[in-house]
Amino acid sequence: MKHVLVIGGTGMLSDVCLWLVNQNYQVSVIGRNPEKMQRLVNSTTVSSQLTPVLVDYTNYEALKQNLLQIQEQNGPFDMVVAWIHGTDLSIWQTLFHSIPMSKNSILYHVNGSRTNLEKVKRKLNVPKNISYHQIKLGFIVENAQSRWLTHEEISNGIIQAIEGNNHKKIIGVLEPWDKRP
Repeated sequence: MKHVLVIGGTGMLSDVCLWLVNQNYQVSVIGRNPEKMQRLVNSTTVSSQLTPVLVDYTNYEALKQNLLQIQEQNGPFDMVVAWIHGTDLSIWQTLFHSIPMSKNSILYHVNGSRTNLEKVKRKLNVPKNISYHQIKLGFIVENAQSRWLTHEEISNGIIQAIEGNNHKKIIGVLEPWDKRP
């Protein structure tokens, strides 16, 4: 069974976690909020395929220990879906160092609408054994008004990116920029 890590999986990515479980993946989910994590666990029909990991990813030492522990339990990560706020490179370095160099993995990096994808990609210095994919979240324009994407729209777009093995995917639209909510 393939092992997927979802960082930030108890909020807008919760439907992605549930979909992955239904696709017969072992899914390890990093989140900070115990109540949201419990809601996610209660939402799956196959709780044995969902490993909750309560940790704040900005606590690098705790993150490192948890990443190593869940890989000992469930095997190395075949795929990572990550919604990490900000540009803290230490989080990424901790993640990259936890994946064995002998393991080929796929990373779907979820980014906000203002993100310069090329700049982020250069800055991260992704190891060669990780196939790097970027997802950029936009917005929706309806009836001359705009709104942010719903959690369901975000999850559906990420699922489409995974199914299509898209290296770059925009969910929603980015133009016209002046219509951005």
